[in-house]
Amino acid sequence: MKAQETLKIASSLILGDRKEKHGDMFYSHDLIAKLWSAYLGKSIDAHDVACLMALLKIARTQSGETNLDDYIDAVGYMSIAGELVEIERVKR
Repeated sequence: MKAQETLKIASSLILGDRKEKHGDMFYSHDLIAKLWSAYLGKSIDAHDVACLMALLKIARTQSGETNLDDYIDAVGYMSIAGELVEIERVKR
């Protein structure tokens, strides 16, 4: 799969299917951050969640069969992380 196609698919998922399924990206990642923070006993934010999810997808590329969805999802999570860091900066 070419890089441009990976980006196009990731973008369509973030702006379409995933948004409809999971709702507002900041709200979702912020809620996950609160739950993970409670579990870890350490404060993390929505941006951290998106980066950690990208790392999970990257780790999956190292085991099992090649799954192009892992690459698409990693790109998607990093683009979300970039947007969330700006949202969090404005909220401070």
